[in-house]
Amino acid sequence: MTEATAGRRVLVGRIVGLYGVQGWLKIESWTEPRTRIFDYQPWLLATAPGTETEMAGVKGRPQGKGLICQLPCVDDRDTAAALVGLDIHVARELLPPPGKDEYYWVDLEGLEIVTTEGVALGRVTHLFATGANDVVVVRDGERERLIPFVQGVYVRSVDLSGGRMVVDWDPEF
Repeated sequence: MTEATAGRRVLVGRIVGLYGVQGWLKIESWTEPRTRIFDYQPWLLATAPGTETEMAGVKGRPQGKGLICQLPCVDDRDTAAALVGLDIHVARELLPPPGKDEYYWVDLEGLEIVTTEGVALGRVTHLFATGANDVVVVRDGERERLIPFVQGVYVRSVDLSGGRMVVDWDPEF
């Protein structure tokens, strides 16, 4: 992990519903395996704009085809109902190091993008999945470019410590 990624948050799931009357919640997890979400604690819930609530000691388990959890100090359905729809973030440093040539999206955000010819294209604002491959969204203030994140084809190198990604991409696209 680099200095630039220290303190960053990673979206790992969402509270999607209620389960029972004792404050349990249904959650959606984007971790692999999905139950790993319970290993990454404390959870950070954005309870209001610019405000995070830290939740340590979350208990959870698989239930049917989904996952359920109980948050500390949430022991009734009404209190739990106020949390439905909240995103679950964790600190980036809680996640295991990625494998060789693997990257967490949050680590790529903010990187400067330059072509193999040295033309600056802008910075990575975010990424999204298409099914076929992930796509890097690059903005330079004037325009936005969508570059497939295909290593060895379009993405030639990623230097996290240097804050730069080199791509084989036509600046006119």
